[in-house]
Amino acid sequence: MPALKDLTALIHDWYPPATAEPWDAVGLVHGDPEQAVKKVMFAVDPTPEVAEEAADVKADLLVVHHPLFLKPVHGFAATTPKGRTLSRLVKADCALLTAHTNADKAVEGVSDALATALGLSDVTPLVPTPGPARDKLIAFAPADAAPPVRAALAEAGAGRIGDYEFASFSSSGQGRFRPLEGANPTIGAVGQIETVEEERIEVIFDRVHRADVVRALLAAHPYEEPAYDVLELADPGVTDVGLGRIGTVPGGTLAQFAERVAEVLPATSHGVRVAGDPQRTVKRVAVCGGAGDSLLGQLAGSDADVYLTSDLRHHPAAEFLEQDGPALVDVAHWAAEWTWLPVVAERLAAAIDVDTHVSTLNTDPWTMHL
Repeated sequence: MPALKDLTALIHDWYPPATAEPWDAVGLVHGDPEQAVKKVMFAVDPTPEVAEEAADVKADLLVVHHPLFLKPVHGFAATTPKGRTLSRLVKADCALLTAHTNADKAVEGVSDALATALGLSDVTPLVPTPGPARDKLIAFAPADAAPPVRAALAEAGAGRIGDYEFASFSSSGQGRFRPLEGANPTIGAVGQIETVEEERIEVIFDRVHRADVVRALLAAHPYEEPAYDVLELADPGVTDVGLGRIGTVPGGTLAQFAERVAEVLPATSHGVRVAGDPQRTVKRVAVCGGAGDSLLGQLAGSDADVYLTSDLRHHPAAEFLEQDGPALVDVAHWAAEWTWLPVVAERLAAAIDVDTHVSTLNTDPWTMHL
């Protein structure tokens, strides 16, 4: 039976906490990393009712999308709803883990799941997240010392590219120098110009490893004063993660697309709101799980025919539509994000030996629509 730390590591590998927004609060909220986990429950909101369901199904871990404590607290007395939620989980010996904006951006995350549920193809991030800032190190070493220097650089984190490691490039040349008084040269003599057959070694690495890589070079290099350059790469490129998704549907009208949305998403009192000509042709669809009005500016000049998200406000929506941009479809926040739960549950069950349970409890705050 896997330990909580094993599941936490796996979920963090899929949805890295470092990719969460700075204001967010994600990761393990409660639980002993060493405790065994047999059953995992998934839900959007950590409400008292959800905690009760987790206890009823005997879950050892509850994975939620929305944070229980987005701001620091000094306690969790059961006199408050949040306190009751955590108190119930503690009594049931059920751990709590949050994957929020890190799950929004990730591959097979919230927006990906929403795009898949709606049948989008050729899906890419709406706002791609830049890749990590990278550097290149260029160093020069005697030919016989080049292999251990390359190995030391690799062990320090250089030369990792995607699914490859120990990546480097070498070219041969001649190095020249004259040791001065006080030097203790490995090769040559004080006062004499020396010519040495050397290799030029080039490696790239994530900038966070810069200090480690330089230290490794200096420790492994045979020279007292090795020559090297560290260059900051101008464009780190983009990854396949990021906010929102945009893709293609076979075609149809805005009205037909809205009907498809209503069929696919869990039913809520909110329903599906549409802004735009019902007969407008829809082929390119942009989506963002959760509150996505912050991305309206990104869509104004895009080729999207419609943008689906939640929590759109009157004035931003009206001003956006005046720019002749995409039509708008507004759905319940909970419903849009719920589509991720079956995806992550199936993914976890396939990766590790646990039982899973997806909560269908509707935690959308709106209960009537007249």
